[in-house]
Amino acid sequence: MGWMRMKRCWAGLLLVAAMVLYFSGISFADDLERFRGVKGTLEIAGGTAHLPVMAEAAVRIHEFNPDIFISVTGGGTACGIQKVGEGLVDIGNSGRSLTDAERARYRLVSHPLALDGIAVAVNVANPVAGLSAEQVNMIFAGRIDNWQELGGANAPIVRYCREKGSATLEVFEKKLLRGEVSVACNTVSSNGAMRNIISLDRNGIGYLSIGHLTSDKVKAVAIDGVVPSQQNALSGKYTIARTLYMNTGQNPSRLAILLIEYLKSAEGAEIIKDAGYLPLR
Repeated sequence: MGWMRMKRCWAGLLLVAAMVLYFSGISFADDLERFRGVKGTLEIAGGTAHLPVMAEAAVRIHEFNPDIFISVTGGGTACGIQKVGEGLVDIGNSGRSLTDAERARYRLVSHPLALDGIAVAVNVANPVAGLSAEQVNMIFAGRIDNWQELGGANAPIVRYCREKGSATLEVFEKKLLRGEVSVACNTVSSNGAMRNIISLDRNGIGYLSIGHLTSDKVKAVAIDGVVPSQQNALSGKYTIARTLYMNTGQNPSRLAILLIEYLKSAEGAEIIKDAGYLPLR
């Protein structure tokens, strides 16, 4: 009698598991169904923090429907806003909200995508694990030049900064830096490039989207004792954070609307989370 009950119990558990898998599959399949029978191209440019999300979405959509071609390039927030504003691309990604001047000039519509923190990062071989906000300011202002002053090796600090027009730069300067940035700061063109160069420079320090902290040779530095993480950014504990946006014209194409809807779906949220960000649905 006990054996029969156990068999029925296991059968019930297997049925529930199968139903969960089945309906999960249907949910994700339904998320891509919006693209069935659609043809066309979509041009996307702008913020480099968005690239992992956009690239993965483009691959999945094209695999589902080979008649859809999505081109994804970076260039930075200012570039993305300008290009979509001038009608050169369908979607311009930005790592900050539009300025009043941009709203007035281009009359764009912003679509929130995800929450992203910005981390101060060093090479994993660097023993420095935490800094105060004041120390970070002194580093980028050129008033601290040697890691030994911060508990590290007797080695010069090599500073890396983002280029003008980068939202990562704008948010980092607004929320953490005060005063002049050292003229000895090497310019880097993207979050991915920042991650790569710090992974190669034992004495380097820079800042990048938390979603790009994927190398085992780069580590985030705690600021005033708070570890840079997306969850800490969501709770408000870590304040060096921003919202990522997709921007379109007043009358976006059908394909642009479908992509935005897809990235707000269950599967889109998974893509965003897998890229290291927190989805905003």
